[in-house]
Amino acid sequence: MSLSENFFAGVDVGSLAAKAVILKDGEIFATGLLKSGVNSVESGLSALNLALDAAGLKKEDLTYIVGTGYGRVSAPYANKAVTEITCHAKGANYLHPTVRTIIDMGGQDCKAIRIDENGAVVDFAMNDKCAAGTGRFLEVMAEVFKVKLEDLGAIALSATDTVPMSSTCTVFAESETISLIARGEKPENILNGIHHSIANRIAGLFSRVGITSDVFFSGGVAKNSGMKSAIEQTLKVTIVRPEIDPQLIGALGAAVLARSFAKKEGLLAA
Repeated sequence: MSLSENFFAGVDVGSLAAKAVILKDGEIFATGLLKSGVNSVESGLSALNLALDAAGLKKEDLTYIVGTGYGRVSAPYANKAVTEITCHAKGANYLHPTVRTIIDMGGQDCKAIRIDENGAVVDFAMNDKCAAGTGRFLEVMAEVFKVKLEDLGAIALSATDTVPMSSTCTVFAESETISLIARGEKPENILNGIHHSIANRIAGLFSRVGITSDVFFSGGVAKNSGMKSAIEQTLKVTIVRPEIDPQLIGALGAAVLARSFAKKEGLLAA
């Protein structure tokens, strides 16, 4: 490694996954992603080590590390901890500077975030009191239909109709879904209704913060094509999806901030 090279890392420990991104000279150099364990410190370090291995680096080679996600409060390996809302904003801005609105759907919460041209947060609203409208909600639905989580979106997109879902609570929605299946409704039409019910909850968040193009979709649920379509139809917008794994956006933003903090603190190599 050249003495003039600078490497910056962002580590995002979420409820379901731990992610890490390493930047070199402002470009994505390596990433790491794995399921979160019960120990957030170990999960974060494991994700960071995955990225370091992919980069052929050691932790000592990193100029600065920023931790984010719920596990940021216990990240002794990080120089600084920053909220995931700020990090998702910076990550989206890094990839698409024209983005002004972010939908972030993770395992346990959903956020509506508005940002400015510099990736600074202007306003946000989040649903963190109920699993409805999150990755966990969709996991429960996948279990009900006995299909893989990653297949839900494609099944929903094959629907010929939309079966309304009146329940917003995960427990009640599960019972309602089972009743609809027993009634003979087609699985794809039920799933289409489920995706639209989640989209309606997201619309409620944006009624509080407003929505401005371009609109960006991050978090694990952004991989779900049916969810993207339902949100686009409900909000009447076109959504930009990242070129990288959408689960990495928070870690990417943390790495971008690590570079910024290192510069402010005079830590960049000459």
